[in-house]
Amino acid sequence: MRGTQHNARMVRRDDGATRRIRPMLSVKQELLAALAGELEKLSPGAGARAAFENPKLAAHGDLACTAAMQLAKPLKANPRALGEQLQTALLATPAFQQWVDAIEIAGPGFLNIRLKPAARQQVVHEVLTQGARFGYQAQRGEKILVEFVSANPTGPLHVGHGRQAALGDAICNLYATQGWAVHREFYYNDAGVQIDTLTRSTQLRAQGLKPGDAGWPEAAYNGDYIQDIAQAFLARSTVQADDRSFTANGDVQDYDNVRQFAVAYLRNEQDKDLQAFNLKFDEYYLESSLYSNGHVEATVARLVANGHTYEQDGALWLKSTDYGDDKDRVMKKSDGGYTYFVPDVAYHIQKWQRGFHKVVNIQGTDHHGTIARVRAGLQAADVGIPQGYPDYVLHTMVRVVRGGEEVKISKRAGSYVTLRDLIEWTSKDAVRFFLLSRKPDTEYTFDVDLAVAQNNDNPVYYVQYAHARICSVLRGWREDFDVAALQGVDLSPLQGEQAQALMLLLAKYPEMLSAAASGNAPHDVSFYLRELAAAYHSYYDAERILVDDEAVKLARLALVAATAQVLHNGLAVLGVSAPARM
Repeated sequence: MRGTQHNARMVRRDDGATRRIRPMLSVKQELLAALAGELEKLSPGAGARAAFENPKLAAHGDLACTAAMQLAKPLKANPRALGEQLQTALLATPAFQQWVDAIEIAGPGFLNIRLKPAARQQVVHEVLTQGARFGYQAQRGEKILVEFVSANPTGPLHVGHGRQAALGDAICNLYATQGWAVHREFYYNDAGVQIDTLTRSTQLRAQGLKPGDAGWPEAAYNGDYIQDIAQAFLARSTVQADDRSFTANGDVQDYDNVRQFAVAYLRNEQDKDLQAFNLKFDEYYLESSLYSNGHVEATVARLVANGHTYEQDGALWLKSTDYGDDKDRVMKKSDGGYTYFVPDVAYHIQKWQRGFHKVVNIQGTDHHGTIARVRAGLQAADVGIPQGYPDYVLHTMVRVVRGGEEVKISKRAGSYVTLRDLIEWTSKDAVRFFLLSRKPDTEYTFDVDLAVAQNNDNPVYYVQYAHARICSVLRGWREDFDVAALQGVDLSPLQGEQAQALMLLLAKYPEMLSAAASGNAPHDVSFYLRELAAAYHSYYDAERILVDDEAVKLARLALVAATAQVLHNGLAVLGVSAPARM
């Protein structure tokens, strides 16, 4: 962990004495090393499994250890007696003597460890020293590709795309904190039936037809945005998207020109949605390129050559049941066209061959059935890809409620609420935070009225207000406050219960980040931030910060400044701002 890389440093106190500052995370590592040493004495090899847990209740202490119960059976010992033996041994170690106030035995052999206030205080120095990098791990020299949004250019981004955008960006940020080199990728189908429907709908609008007219196809797209595209096409407009630029020729009979313009127009619209969400991608990957570059044909040829296919009823099938799928899958239909999972297999082979050996795909739960067949295809291709590649995060759709009523229709889209609607009704910050406040696979109802409410029931307001409140306190100290001036202050006055609880929670931030990244769980960050905001509000209500006693004041200012920094860092992971004034 990053904190262990910092050496202890000497800070001069106001009385001229010096004291040694160790980051709390380093303190924890010292205690862990002492625990490992004592476990090794009890049972050779046990030291490697040394670990602390976080007690479920604050009353049980700061750290917990279950080693006695784990070792009791192989050592044929009574777990509580073993716990007492371990308790005595640990209290005799220099690290525990320096940093631990007490070790209590509970139940059949739990060790509940209470830290000295000085141990908890060290995290404040660590946060103030590392600033925005607090919680970050060292670069690991590995890269990861996260594919998300990946909307076909057939309409505006809907709220489901918004949930995926928030999830994908936050997961990318989480991996970045853990030292990964992150690549954000947007994959879209720029051909196929949906693009034909878009093209035909635009062409008909340009010819003067509209939904409801005789001759208007039932399968056409009906949103107002189609009329906007048609008008821009007739005006021979040029549109610029992140990945393409195109100029219309205005000829409604030129199907290919209409198609290319419509795709470019909607890619530009989607870019505006993404910009409103403050989201950028490193690469837009076209499904058509898999065909034009020969990757699909090469993948099919490889599967056939490996003996994992057969022909039946004029179609080519993949023996996907050999790899755990519930039934074999058609690869090539009798009309010669490929089913949609075939380019998916080719695409993931390309991801692997581009050097992305860690991949996370974020998709809707409607893609659940594709996981087994894509993974089956990758195994059958036999190109060195391990089982379980890629990882998937599946999310449910989002209901939108406004004024107590569900909103289903957007004039802009014709049939669904768009991401931009939601941002315009509330804010980018609210949309991001709300969409990240639940596990991805749980149903979520977005309450527009709650998202704009300025009260404690609104979770994003509650967290942002905690940050702004701290900034107000710091301005009360010095209008042009410099947090760097607080890095070396004496923290010994921080003895109160609420202060101790706040520091302990700050110290949990790095491990929370690591766990959230490994579990693709950005909602854990939103939970943590709400807990941290609550802890700060409790502290603020318990202790006046700007007191006359200079030493006490500076210590309390250092604590709240550290809290503001962690709130800022956590909100940044979610892509949410941390305002200094509200």
